[in-house]
Amino acid sequence: MPASYAYLGPEGTFTEVALRTLPETATRELVPYVSVQSALDAVRTGEAEAAFVPIENSVEGGITTTLDELVAGQPLMIYREVLLSITFALLVRPGTKLSDIKTVTAHPAAQPQVRNWLKAHLPDAAWESAASNADGARLVQEGRYDAAFAGEFAAERYGLEVLEADIHDAENAQTRFVLVGRPARPAAPTGADKTSVVLWQRDDHPGGLRDLLGEFATRGVNLMLLQSRPTGAGIGNYCFCIDAEGHISDRRVADALMGLKRSCLQVRYLGSYPRAEVAPADVAALRPGTSDEAFVAAADWVARCQDGRF
Repeated sequence: MPASYAYLGPEGTFTEVALRTLPETATRELVPYVSVQSALDAVRTGEAEAAFVPIENSVEGGITTTLDELVAGQPLMIYREVLLSITFALLVRPGTKLSDIKTVTAHPAAQPQVRNWLKAHLPDAAWESAASNADGARLVQEGRYDAAFAGEFAAERYGLEVLEADIHDAENAQTRFVLVGRPARPAAPTGADKTSVVLWQRDDHPGGLRDLLGEFATRGVNLMLLQSRPTGAGIGNYCFCIDAEGHISDRRVADALMGLKRSCLQVRYLGSYPRAEVAPADVAALRPGTSDEAFVAAADWVARCQDGRF
């Protein structure tokens, strides 16, 4: 029996479409789960080899449900990422007209991406959140709601019609998805990589976040995502989810992580993995003094100083 990949279901989600772009899915059983939490828990329990879930979109930023699941619980690790361009279709039961629509549904992350369209075309329609966009389509099929925002490809799967297509408030909107598994050795660096971590401050003090970010800045490591998430320990207590350019095997990245490990209460490593749709040749040149060779030369100089050979 083939190993399985869990994903945010049901069938017909943008998540499934993005997942099927990975070549290895040809030899995996793809199993839909009702939530991000249940998909990731399937990995933690060994029920699935990996889970594929959304983690960020270009309109609203980080998907908090996914970030919070990676922050808490048994550690997991990101191995791949996929970017998918997103536009929505308004799906309805056959024969439904725009004037018939009193209720609409979709995943909460969809609402900011269609808010202006809704205001212009369905200002009086009531919005109800669904577990996923495809689940919203299923609920429309069952008669629970009048319309759903989902991928156009979901219409046939749920016996619905596309009343309006290509709906989006922001041009070139994208969602980033990640393949998550149990912790193991990260893949070898490609030259166009990303490293994800979660940081907890040791204490709250003026300039605390600046100190954390300084560990990256002084080593020439560019940050691609910075988002705070509440720890649950009371108002004002936050951890920080960070994506940084580079691989943990790069000296500058490893040195930054060592500095953070010394100064932070806790550091959770979420993996180093290839950046989606970026070739090594397109990665910006490193700042002077931040290459692996520069770190080796500096370490050699310190050793020579210690031996009196400077």
